[in-house]
This record gives sequence, structure tokens and C-alpha cells, in this order.
Amino acid sequence: MAENSPSPSPERAIYGFVLYLGTYFGFGLYLIWACVPEEWLHSIGITYLPQRYWVLAAPIYLCVAFVFAVIFYVAYNFTITLPVDSINTITDTHARYEGEDTKPVLPGSVPPLYDIPLRQVNKVLYGDGITSYSCDSH
Repeated sequence: MAENSPSPSPERAIYGFVLYLGTYFGFGLYLIWACVPEEWLHSIGITYLPQRYWVLAAPIYLCVAFVFAVIFYVAYNFTITLPVDSINTITDTHARYEGEDTKPVLPGSVPPLYDIPLRQVNKVLYGDGITSYSCDSH
């Protein structure tokens, strides 16, 4: 069984090249449809074409759909975020907080990972009436 890898493979290169050529071919057809007069297209036998309205409408609709998709994505993430007092935001026994690790850290090394308490995150994000962003206990 082959292992999944992000490295290039011959199949991916072929698919990518075909997609590359296909997009340029499609864009060329779009430009021909948008710029060449209909009489010229009818003279070479191309008679079934969408209305010229779609030359501008389709890209505009796609751009607006992209903007609404981004707005919807952000709004959806706000709706599924749990409230602070939810039972699901309580930590478990596997949480590691700063200061609990007794192993010495070598100078210049990467510090160990640890969890940040929800109270400290909210204090930095939303403040507590104090203008300082220090998260130290007073």
C-alpha cells in the first residue's frame, strides 16, 4: 500500500499540467466568446452561445458568491463557538499548564508546550477593565 505524500508524483504532474492547459483553454474560449462579434462566430458555424449578459454577470456572481461564502464561514464559526460557561470548556486531567513542568529548559532551546487557561485568554482578548494586557495574577 502506497504511503500518502505531498511530494510530486508523475500522476500529479500530469493532472496538474492538464488542469493548467484546460484553464488556459477555457479562458481563451471565454475571451473569444466575449470579444468576437456574433456574426463572425455564426459564419464559422458556432450558433449556440449563451447571452452576452453572462460575459459580465458570471464573473460578478462568482465574486459576490465568494464574498458571501467568507462572511457565512465566519458567521457559522461564531454560531458553533461554545459559551464560556459551557460544560464542554472544562479542562481535563491531560492539560499541562505553565509552571507545572519541573524539567529544566536549556538556554536557547524551544520552551515546552502548555495549555493556556480560558480565563487568561479571555483576559487578554476582552480585557478586565485594566488597560494593561499583563496576565499575571494580582
